[in-house]
Amino acid sequence: MRACELVINTEPAPHDVQYLEDRLDEFNSATTGLANGAWLSIFVRDADERIVAGICGALWGGCLEVRQFWVEETQRGQGLGTRLLLAAEREALARGCSQVLLATFSFQAPDFYARRGFDVVTVIDDYPRGHANLLLRKWLS
Repeated sequence: MRACELVINTEPAPHDVQYLEDRLDEFNSATTGLANGAWLSIFVRDADERIVAGICGALWGGCLEVRQFWVEETQRGQGLGTRLLLAAEREALARGCSQVLLATFSFQAPDFYARRGFDVVTVIDDYPRGHANLLLRKWLS
């Protein structure tokens, strides 16, 4: 039998990362009895079909976890981010979610989220160095 060896890779293949995600999903579902996981993504494209904004996340166990949320700089300040977030919240509610969770850095958009009803659950100081990572939650009604 071949000994297990550690292989460090700075650019893992997407299918290898997906393999880990699938194993974690299997474990989490088996342990909690909650097997209703699904993805949610909403994209905004310009006339050339180029993505100018989007929000993506995972729905599981009555929660939407926003994993990516981005608006191109030229599109900011026009309400597009708010529209995307509200659309994701509506879809999460329609799929039985009662809360939205997300992480943001102190230099990103914590004020944007606060104005939209998110509360800070916890702060990890000095991540990244000189900044903070915030875990936010919003209860849906």
